[in-house]
Amino acid sequence: MKKLVMASNNAGKLREFSALLAPLGWEVIPQSALGVSEAEEPHHTFVENALAKARHAAVQTGLPALADDSGICVAALEGAPGVYSARFAGEPKSDARNNALLIEKLAGVADRRAHYVCVLVFVRGPNDPQPIIAEGEWHGQIIDTPLGEGGFGYDPYFFLPAHGMTAAQLPAAQKNATSHRGVAVETLLARLRAGGV
Repeated sequence: MKKLVMASNNAGKLREFSALLAPLGWEVIPQSALGVSEAEEPHHTFVENALAKARHAAVQTGLPALADDSGICVAALEGAPGVYSARFAGEPKSDARNNALLIEKLAGVADRRAHYVCVLVFVRGPNDPQPIIAEGEWHGQIIDTPLGEGGFGYDPYFFLPAHGMTAAQLPAAQKNATSHRGVAVETLLARLRAGGV
């Protein structure tokens, strides 16, 4: 098995990527197990933050690295919260406070269009000149009253007209297949297979 560092300490992401990459011969190791510190995320775009995290992990370990940066972009808020989705209402991170602030900012606003974004970046090493970048989007709209117990983050407020329910109501398998992260992962896996990485 080839070793890959996951530039995240999120246990859920680690499980998900371990299961997806094992058939391609990759053993996914969390950055915390290798003593890698959290990377700074100073950029205004998902791709720049994901690249910064992947390079940071690769530099500190010398291993190939995978990172993601995700969030929700609301049309009426000019794309906010965007890269600040996890900390929209400030520190410490709080889904409840983030959602409350989002609904407050959309009070009286008719345009409720929003989309989730996930950008995955895979670097073969610290100085990889051609990282593999995979992106996924998931379009819906923001509702005022939360529905559903599943998911996390903004999912209870993210309504999917095509499904007639929120992301928090969608069965996990269906969410994983159609979500922004699901689309990005499929793109990444196809690129990895095609490139013989």
